Amino acid sequence: MMRKALAGVVAGAAGTTALNAVTYMDMVLRGRGASSAPEQLVDELSDRTGVPVPGEGETRENRASGTGAVLGMVTGTGVGMVYGLSRALPWRPAVPLAGLLTGLAAMAGSDVPMATLRVSDPRTWKPADWLADIVPHLTYGIVTAAVYEMLAPGCGCGRGCGCGCRAPGRS
Repeated sequence: MMRKALAGVVAGAAGTTALNAVTYMDMVLRGRGASSAPEQLVDELSDRTGVPVPGEGETRENRASGTGAVLGMVTGTGVGMVYGLSRALPWRPAVPLAGLLTGLAAMAGSDVPMATLRVSDPRTWKPADWLADIVPHLTYGIVTAAVYEMLAPGCGCGRGCGCGCRAPGRS
């Protein structure tokens, strides 16, 4: 189980890198600025918990921005770990479906807290906003699932399941 969890963390880190790359390419192509939502989430969490973000002015803003980015990485590696652990379950969908589900889980992991804390309201998003959110998260899911399957100890059937099946090339 520990190996599946660690492979999931590594896969989630790869997925997070892919998500960030797609996000930054979107910024380059459309000329849009970075999202302030992660920083706003940190500010809202700080207000609600009473745990201050240290510093004042620009120093505090930079710490909140950095904390928001780190929370995104924690979400990505955490969802990857859950993905790895889930591969021990009897239901193991193929990589495309697993990637879709994993991408949606990561999207929920970032969007639900923001909606719950009223940092963002997805009900008011325009189609371009949805695309800017869903495309990177689906990329995350596919990369996470694919990398996990490459890392996972398995039988060669493509599901990383260790089931002992007679996949092509196995005796």
